[in-house]
Amino acid sequence: MLYWALVFLVLALVAGLLGFGGIAGTSMDIAKILFVVFLVLFLISAFRHTRTR
Repeated sequence: MLYWALVFLVLALVAGLLGFGGIAGTSMDIAKILFVVFLVLFLISAFRHTRTR
């Protein structure tokens, strides 16, 4: 999931450099959402791992 967040981030940066503001904004929003989902799942996984040990 982190991979896809980085892909959309790079896509947003390239689109922004080329002047495609709408695509850049949408890609950046998707990247933010995927990063937050990744972060939440990572924290849940880390918490569950420490509870089982």
